Amino acid sequence: MKVNFKYLLTISLVTALGGLLFGFDISVISGTIPFLQDYFGLSETMKGWVVSSALIGCIFGASYAGRLGDFFGRKKVLMVVSILFGISALGSGWANSISAFVFYRILGGLAVGGASVLAPMYIAEVSPAEYRGRMVSLNQLTIVLGISMAYFSNYFLLALGENAWRWMFAAEAVPSIFFFFALFIVPESPRWLVAKNQSERAHSVLNRVGGTEFANFELGEIKESLTGDEKRGTLKDVFKKKYKLILFFGIFLAVFQQWSGINVIFFYAPDIFAKANLGVDAALFQTTLVGVMNIVFTILAMRVIDKMGRKKLMLIGAAGMVFCYIIIGYLFQIGRTDDWMLLTFIILTPAFFAFGLGPTVWVVLSEIFPNTIRGAAMSVATFSLWVACYILTLTFPILVELFSSAITFWIYSVICFIGFIVIFKYLPETKGVSLEKLEKILVKNKN
Repeated sequence: MKVNFKYLLTISLVTALGGLLFGFDISVISGTIPFLQDYFGLSETMKGWVVSSALIGCIFGASYAGRLGDFFGRKKVLMVVSILFGISALGSGWANSISAFVFYRILGGLAVGGASVLAPMYIAEVSPAEYRGRMVSLNQLTIVLGISMAYFSNYFLLALGENAWRWMFAAEAVPSIFFFFALFIVPESPRWLVAKNQSERAHSVLNRVGGTEFANFELGEIKESLTGDEKRGTLKDVFKKKYKLILFFGIFLAVFQQWSGINVIFFYAPDIFAKANLGVDAALFQTTLVGVMNIVFTILAMRVIDKMGRKKLMLIGAAGMVFCYIIIGYLFQIGRTDDWMLLTFIILTPAFFAFGLGPTVWVVLSEIFPNTIRGAAMSVATFSLWVACYILTLTFPILVELFSSAITFWIYSVICFIGFIVIFKYLPETKGVSLEKLEKILVKNKN
C-alpha cells in the first residue's frame, strides 16, 4: 500500500483546525480573569462560574455532536461548529453584561464540544492503521497550538489597556473564518458514506488516501462491520452489555484526562502565577512558556506514539504528573511560591500531560468504538470528559479557598496515581490495528 501522505496530512490538518479553535477558546479566558474581575466585580465563586460557564456548552455540544455527525455527516456539522466559534468570539468581546458574556461563552462551548467529538473521529476514520496515531495526534497538536495562540495573543494584546480583554476574545474570529472555508476541500468520512449507502464515494476517498488495493480492502472491512440490525447505532445501542468494556475504558479515560488537573494549569495559569507574587505582565509571560512546553512535548509524542504505543505514553505522563503535583503542593505548603522551583514544576506538568494523556486519550477514544456506534459512543465519552472538566474548573478556586493550594494539588496527585494503576492493569494497547479489527478484539471476544 502506498499512502498519499500529502493528501492525508492536508485533510487531517484542516479538520484538526477544529482542535486549534478548541484550544484557543478554552484558554483565552485565562488572560482575561483580572479584567473580568474588575469589570464585573466577581467574587471567587463567581469567578469559578464565569471561567467554567463555557464548559456547560461543551457538555451539550459533546452530547449531540456525534449523533448529528451520524445524521448529517462529520463535515457539515464541523462547518456549523466553525460558525459558532466566530459568533462566540465576537459576542464575548462585545458583551456589556455578565449574562450576555456567559451566553456567548456557552455558545463557544457548544462549538468546542462539537469539535472535540468530530475532529478526532473524522481523522481516525480516514487514516490507515499505521498512520492513525500520528494523524489523530495532530488534533492534540492543534489544541495545544490553540492554547499557545491564546496565551501569546493575550500577552501582546495586554498593551491595549483596560479593554484588552475584549480584543483577546474577538481575536478568535479570524481562525474560525479560515476553518470554515478550509473545510470545503475536505471530503466526507468514508465510513459515514458507507453507512449512508454511498459506497462509490467512500471508495473514491479511500482510493485517494491509499490507492486501489487499500480502498478495496478497507471498503470490505467497513461493509462487514456495518451489516445487520445495528447498521446505524443509537444511544441506546451504546449501553448494550457487549459494549460495556469499551464504554468503561472510554468514560474512564475521558474523566481521568480532566481530573488529572491539567486544565487548572491551562485555565488558571496566570492566577496561579499571581499567587506566586508575579505581576499581570510577568504572569502572562510565564503562561506563554506553559504553551511552548505543551507544543514541544506534543510533537515528541506524535513522533513516537505509533512506535511506543498509546499505553506506555499514558503511563509516563501520569507518573510525571504525580511527581510534579507532589512537589508543587509541597512548595505551596512551605511558602516557596516566589522562586524558580514552583515555576519550573508548573511548566513541567503540562509537558508530561502533552507527552502522555493529552494526545493518547483522544487517539484511543477515536479508535476503540465500533463503526456502528462510534458517533453516539464518542458523544457519551466526550460528554463525560466535559462534565469532568466543568467540575474540575468550577471547584479549583473553591478548593483552594476551603483548604489550600497545597492540598488541592496533592488531591490531583492522588487522582493521577489511581489513573496510572487502572491504565497499567486494564487498558489494552491499540497501536497498529485497524478500526474493524479493534472491534473484533474489544467487542466480539468480550461478550
